Amino acid sequence: MSDTQLKKTRIIPKQDAVFWMDAQGRWCNQHGRFEHKRIIDYFNSCIEKDAQGYYVGHTIDGVYEKVYFRYEDTPVFVVSADVSDKIILILNTGARLPLQVNRLFVRKDSLYFHFNSEIAKFKENVLLKLADRLDEKQGQYRFFHDDQWHSIKCENS
Repeated sequence: MSDTQLKKTRIIPKQDAVFWMDAQGRWCNQHGRFEHKRIIDYFNSCIEKDAQGYYVGHTIDGVYEKVYFRYEDTPVFVVSADVSDKIILILNTGARLPLQVNRLFVRKDSLYFHFNSEIAKFKENVLLKLADRLDEKQGQYRFFHDDQWHSIKCENS
């Protein structure tokens, strides 16, 4: 249900949020990392973005709540990949995107993927799954796709 269909919307600014996401895509609060998979999956499935930034959006008692949250790197992660004829990237939000090699880039020794106006960071388990398609020599990264090696751009920041 979109927030425009509801009578009320409650906005929680990120400085008031009691949770955040660390650089590895783990949800945290003052007590440490979230441990329960169902809660983690729920939070991930509720990630949305608007002009003010990323938030967890959900409905409570007929009120749509937007909790903007802090994150250390990006709140969107590639958590799995379906490797068959075409590689499909599966995000922590549940979205499934076809791999487009020209949208890959490396930043601080991590692999990322541009999509729409967002970026997703590859989790280590996905990098291991795709390891036979990745190569690095003298600081130049490559990805094997469609029967050929493709260069991957490196970004400094």
